[in-house]
Amino acid sequence: MNDFNLIRPIRLSDLDRLCEIAHQSGPGFTSLPSNRALLKAKISASETAFSLTSPDPQGDSYLFALEECQSGKLIGICGIESAVGLREPFYHYRLGTVVHASRELGVHNSFQTLYLCNDFTGYAEVCTLYLDPEYRRDNNGALLSRCRFLFMAQFRERFSDKVLAEMRGVSDSRGRSPFWNGLGQHFFSMEFSEADYLTGSGNKVFIAELMPKHSIYIHLLPESAQQVIGEVHQNTLPARKLLESEGFRYEKYIDIFDGGPTLACELKDIRAIRKSYFITVHTGPSLEHSNAYLICNTQLRNFRCTVVQIAPSEGKITLPAELCHRLLVSDGDLLRVVPLKHRS
Repeated sequence: MNDFNLIRPIRLSDLDRLCEIAHQSGPGFTSLPSNRALLKAKISASETAFSLTSPDPQGDSYLFALEECQSGKLIGICGIESAVGLREPFYHYRLGTVVHASRELGVHNSFQTLYLCNDFTGYAEVCTLYLDPEYRRDNNGALLSRCRFLFMAQFRERFSDKVLAEMRGVSDSRGRSPFWNGLGQHFFSMEFSEADYLTGSGNKVFIAELMPKHSIYIHLLPESAQQVIGEVHQNTLPARKLLESEGFRYEKYIDIFDGGPTLACELKDIRAIRKSYFITVHTGPSLEHSNAYLICNTQLRNFRCTVVQIAPSEGKITLPAELCHRLLVSDGDLLRVVPLKHRS
């Protein structure tokens, strides 16, 4: 058990490494702008959220770091917004259908449309997921994504009953978005990267000021823009499949900039939340198991989560002393546990 990785709340000492990750993530990663001052503010907001004894009614931001325990290196990041759209507007396009018909001419046509909306206001959001490419193996991605669900299960009173996840849309290696080129740039008169950066920095007022207020007919967009509606960036495909295995579904809402899909689920229906349960921890020698389990402590400010190949048995789990120390638990403490992956 010397090579395990651990989820913990992010802290100010992670700022330098977070700046590196933000730069590494590239264009289109809206929630992680490459701006040191903004990233420092995000860390501060997260530290505040973890310290509050009761949640802020207008929403809190939680950021988690994935740490390689042997080196102490931050290798990934993920986040949760407890309620979006209550402090500032939260925009999406909703896909719809309009029918144009003329009985006299015998014409009946259906057209798909996009309509600017705020339908997800008040939802919790799982967001800001990024894993260093060097570590995209050994269940690190699954740990980084699913740890948030154990945290939400443990502190359900802090989150909305409905959860969304915005998926990064299609763009090329230079950050050019076919959807943006076919639609957004005509209204914003700026490059995709600039609009994306402004949104990530919290400057969203310009969206309402500049976006069209009426339905947009999809068939009038360039073919290149039509083809990427509801599609994800190639690096985001594993994250989408993981969320869908947890119960998230695409419900015809897309990002207004890159056309990426927004997935949603009832909090109570998320597999890792619905199937998680408590066990008692004991310190001692343990035998490895073929199945992986996600385990976390029950603390807020000192939340810790990891993956083990050790199966719970008869309401308890036996873990090595080093791991118990890392998880900040002692004999007799409770852990929350769930199988790491869905098994049919």
